Amino acid sequence: MNQTVIIGAGQAAIWTAKTLRSEGYEGSITIIGDEDYAFYERPPLSKQVLLGEATHESLKIFKDDVVDALDIVLLKPVTVTHIDRQSKTVYTNDDRKIPYDKLLIATGSKAKIPVEKWASYDNVVSLRNIKDSLHIGEKLNQVDKVGVIGGGWIGLEVAASLAKRNIEVTVYEMNDRLCARSVSQEVSDYLLNLHEQHGVHIKLSCKNIDLNQSDIDQSVTVQTNDDTDKMDATTYDLVFLGTGAHINKEIAELSGLETSDGIVVDCYCQTSDPNIYAAGDVAIHPNLGFCIQSWSNAQHQGVIAAQSMLEQRIPYEETPWLWSDQYDKNIQILGSPVDIDHCQLVIRADDAGDDCFFYLDNHKKLRYLVAINNNKVVKIAKRWIKADLSLDPEVLKDNSVNLMKIKPK
Repeated sequence: MNQTVIIGAGQAAIWTAKTLRSEGYEGSITIIGDEDYAFYERPPLSKQVLLGEATHESLKIFKDDVVDALDIVLLKPVTVTHIDRQSKTVYTNDDRKIPYDKLLIATGSKAKIPVEKWASYDNVVSLRNIKDSLHIGEKLNQVDKVGVIGGGWIGLEVAASLAKRNIEVTVYEMNDRLCARSVSQEVSDYLLNLHEQHGVHIKLSCKNIDLNQSDIDQSVTVQTNDDTDKMDATTYDLVFLGTGAHINKEIAELSGLETSDGIVVDCYCQTSDPNIYAAGDVAIHPNLGFCIQSWSNAQHQGVIAAQSMLEQRIPYEETPWLWSDQYDKNIQILGSPVDIDHCQLVIRADDAGDDCFFYLDNHKKLRYLVAINNNKVVKIAKRWIKADLSLDPEVLKDNSVNLMKIKPK
């Protein structure tokens, strides 16, 4: 293997390149990114950056000298238009033809825009990259009132950051509770109370939402119909779309790779073509059957993809893990929300509101965890899951018990 090409210049891409070099690979590495920026962390964009607590420069995954030492050919902003799998060549929009022995697709995801015309409104924004962040930053000094469409994790993070900046925020959620696809009713209630305590208005069951921008002052009116068909219209200086992610799988589809909601890979991050790999948001988790959109997943899959290219055959077995910072709460989520409705929920309550929500299966084994301001519990819980340990619900909810002492044998 002398020529490696990586499509995408994010978390998975740079970790693949770094792992290849760490494992002794001396061939060429070409990384193709479609942004002006490369190799930066995205999670702080909706948190520290939006709050003015971090700069875009601080988002770099590795320092410049570390990246320089990897001896990468970085092409940006460049878009891949076609992959010829027969000749093992990547074609780009600037007429380059780049040969490869091994290819990684790490194209990630982008904001999903539910209605095409909304994308043309200057004061309707989304936040997936530095360009979006710069665009929003230019507007916030003239903003007093913001509508957030979507009560999922990104919508709630943005709502929390804006509220901390003393901006009036209203969140519109289509479902009858927040984060309905990923947490239980109890956690949804916790999130609702958290935001309402900080002055954010939450509107649930907004089944029909329409946006219209004024030609005069570019303010945006959010019009909704709830379950009772009661119409409501409110005007905002800015509207943020937190309406989900579009998985960037198009280049894989055009190339005839097996895809579903994302790119289908095995436990070695290998696609249906043995010379092509996928990692990060765009790759379907081999065990769960859906894409995992998290910083840690992108990093770990990038490492596994590199090792697989080098024929090391180490399977991807990481438990999904992500976090969300909202106000003074660090919310960490471990495991998969699949079938949590059939799990026993054990709540370890805390007087400060730093609760832990444990989901146990029929064998009392931990399948999912939501922990508030409790990094230590998350760390030990990873060990419980890895060891397939059965747990005592009464012990979990007893605050007098030190959970760090429950160690797998």
